[in-house]
Amino acid sequence: MATNTDNSKKIKVKIIQPTKIVLDSECDHIIIPGSVGDFGISPGHTPLITTIRPGTLIVYNNSKTSSYALHDGFVTVENDIVRIVCEVVESQSEIDRDRAEKAQKRATERLAAQNNGIDYRRAESALARSMARIQTVTEH
Repeated sequence: MATNTDNSKKIKVKIIQPTKIVLDSECDHIIIPGSVGDFGISPGHTPLITTIRPGTLIVYNNSKTSSYALHDGFVTVENDIVRIVCEVVESQSEIDRDRAEKAQKRATERLAAQNNGIDYRRAESALARSMARIQTVTEH
C-alpha cells in the first residue's frame, strides 16, 4: 500500500447494491472485510480487485466513523476511487440487534442438526450474515 503524505487527500467510496447506491462520498480511510481478512484503503492505494466476505465495513472521515454490514460481493480500487458492489448493505442504524441474534441462533441450531434435511450452505450463509450484523452494531 502506498503511503499518504498529504493528509488533506481523500478517497471516493461508492457502495452499490443492485437497486441503489448506498453511499457515494469521500473519506480518509476505510476498512473492508476481505475474503482472506480485513484490509485498509487510504489515498494512493495500489489498484486492486478482490472479493469481500460478510463483515463490517468501517468508513473514517475526519474524526467520524460510519459502519455498514456487508454481505458477499467484490471491491475495486483505482485512482483513489473505491467501488464496493454487493447484494445487501446495511448501515449500523438499520440493523435490529435482537433480530440478528435470533437469526444467528436459528442458523447455529440448523447447522448443529446437520443431516436433518437442511440446506447446509444456506444455513452457513445465514449464520455469516447474522454475525456480520451483530459485529457491526456491537463493535463499531
